[in-house]
Amino acid sequence: VLPALSEPELLAHLAGLAAADRAHELVCFAGGGAYDHHVPAAVSALASRAEYATSYTPYQPELSQGVLQALYEFQTLVCEIYGMEVANASLYDGASALAEAVNLSVRVTRRHRVLVGGTVHPHYLEVLSTYGSGIGLEIVQLPIADGVVDWGAVDAANAAAVVVQQPNFFGRLEDLHSVAAAAHDAGALAIAVADPTAMGVLAPPGEQGADVVVGEGQALGNPLSYGGPYVGLFATRLEHVRQVPGRIAGATTDRHGRRAYVLTLQAREQHIRRARATSNVCTNQTLMAIAAAVHLSWLGPEGLARLGELCATRTAAAARRLAEIPGVEIAFDGPRFKELVVRTPVPADDLVGALARRGFLVGPALGRYFPELGDCLLVAVTERRTVADIEALAEALHKELAER
Repeated sequence: VLPALSEPELLAHLAGLAAADRAHELVCFAGGGAYDHHVPAAVSALASRAEYATSYTPYQPELSQGVLQALYEFQTLVCEIYGMEVANASLYDGASALAEAVNLSVRVTRRHRVLVGGTVHPHYLEVLSTYGSGIGLEIVQLPIADGVVDWGAVDAANAAAVVVQQPNFFGRLEDLHSVAAAAHDAGALAIAVADPTAMGVLAPPGEQGADVVVGEGQALGNPLSYGGPYVGLFATRLEHVRQVPGRIAGATTDRHGRRAYVLTLQAREQHIRRARATSNVCTNQTLMAIAAAVHLSWLGPEGLARLGELCATRTAAAARRLAEIPGVEIAFDGPRFKELVVRTPVPADDLVGALARRGFLVGPALGRYFPELGDCLLVAVTERRTVADIEALAEALHKELAER
């Protein structure tokens, strides 16, 4: 416990703590749901304007046209990249967005059994379990085979939803068409947890049969920032619009015929009778959503495709180079995006700290989630990782293993 400090003493103390923190000097190959993507200067310049930085809920549309229009554009962009018809004005993060999607499926189907691919992010599963405990969800985790789920063997009878992650937690690509077929044959909804940065190179989940698509928007305009705040993406088909959690910004005209923006639907318990509310989400992530909208607008369709291509090609290059190291192999053959599972001859937990001391942030070690993968690391390769970065990581890993 520190004694009371004057302002100059406090600033000096904080400066000392910052100087001892070398995290910003590490080359980031860490993945598992949060990624080191480039944030264009335009994003920070626009999203940090006072009109947005001070925004909260736009209760008075006549005073909030700028924020409402920005949210309307955000929703439109989310619908476009995911191939869906309606999106909300964001949620807390990807995990809570998944929980809300499952809650929607329960309301639509009046069932409580949910099938979840074992390749969905473990943290998302924990959040879903917490949300679902109060409404009696029966969550069935589907087995993994070679880094994916065999969706053709899934029996979704009496299920409210079938949940898939695309790309999955290991970076592998799942068969969304089979997921949708298994769900729809049983009268269930197909829910996809989709990485927005992959949408420039992969078919939108909506075009492959998904009924609800959610995702983590951190990769769009939001830095890693010690784990948050992030932004949850949520989109679905128009037929489910009144089951959407949170709020939806819409476009209309005022009495003079001018285009205007309003909150069209507000399904929060603060706005309607609590028994009819779809969710108890008490706010959205407006500032982060606006940053995501600015980033997507800055990229455009061609830029989003180029971003996806860079991530895919550099991930493939990293897989080839790391596989050349004696004793190292790449687990799970097949198409992948932005992440790969690296199997090493020593416990992966030991390598995370060792490589950090050599200047590289990798992981997470997968043994904490999957005991059978205790010798495996997750390695993420975004557009920020150059060929030189990949070579340097390979050399550091080679040296570390050789010295053991």
